[in-house]
Amino acid sequence: MRKKRNYKRERKPDALYNNIAVSRFINYLMIDGKKSIAEKNLYLAFKVLEKEKHNPIEIFEKAVQNAMPLVEVASKRIGGANYQVPREVRPERKFMLACKWIIESARSKKGKGITEKLVEELLQASKNEGAAIKKKQDIHRMAESNRVFGHFSW
Repeated sequence: MRKKRNYKRERKPDALYNNIAVSRFINYLMIDGKKSIAEKNLYLAFKVLEKEKHNPIEIFEKAVQNAMPLVEVASKRIGGANYQVPREVRPERKFMLACKWIIESARSKKGKGITEKLVEELLQASKNEGAAIKKKQDIHRMAESNRVFGHFSW
């Protein structure tokens, strides 16, 4: 029996900036289906960036671009042993991982509201700093140390 084909999803841009990447980020930021709250938090973060004399879309795109991983490791079982095989990351997954890491690192910070934490994390990621970039570097380091298993790639 054949595997079900996964069709490309038609994505709609967000209302304020008419940007598909921003609308996808809002969807990743959303908790319990409360999209209006996620939109409000991100748009407030963008307003704070504007007040600080930054272009919010530029900062956002630079942050996501810097957080995107090139390679990752996948576990593969061969002959009773599990190997961490380095693999190249698909473009859709790159964007998803970068967004998830930025959001995760913003949420893990203590003491402030989500808007301030998002602003802080986006600014740090756009400068190639912060927890999301550290996560990317850790993944790259792991893939580099396991590159001898690259011939197990499938």
